[in-house]
Amino acid sequence: MKLGPQGHLEGARFVESPNFDARPEGVEISLLVVHSISLPPGQFGGPAIEQLFTNCLEPAEHPYFREICALRVSAHFLVRRDGALLQFVPVAARAWHAGASRWRGRERCNDFSVGVELEGTEGAPFAPAQYETLAALASALRRALPLRDFAAHSDVARGRKTDPGSGFDWSMFLARLAR
Repeated sequence: MKLGPQGHLEGARFVESPNFDARPEGVEISLLVVHSISLPPGQFGGPAIEQLFTNCLEPAEHPYFREICALRVSAHFLVRRDGALLQFVPVAARAWHAGASRWRGRERCNDFSVGVELEGTEGAPFAPAQYETLAALASALRRALPLRDFAAHSDVARGRKTDPGSGFDWSMFLARLAR
């Protein structure tokens, strides 16, 4: 994997989200935030995550979608259960993934982070293919950016978010990253 000059990752399927804006001038991208998502909750493999991130979620498709269809959110990347990688926002831009957040005394994590969603739920294990893709992605980003830290969404939005949850094995991810 290699990050191109426009902030697109070679090998990722690009699905453009409108939910991004410019990062503040001179900000160094130093953090990767790991999230988890499944739509409808607990279901995998459908088009709903892409639809949410592209503002095309149909509220009539599922009762939960009525609650979230007006959200304007995104992430830079999504790693599907089978390890497939999608990109929604160029890395140079600010994706709207962390919300109100703080990391090591710095507010507004979206300003200085890359957001990666893993298709999954907070209590269930993630698939081995997801760890492989996430590690390859993180390695590619580290080669191109001054990425120093990895954090859970729950770490940067304490008390507000709980993902990726206990199903995410940090030691497995870090071991794969070290290869």
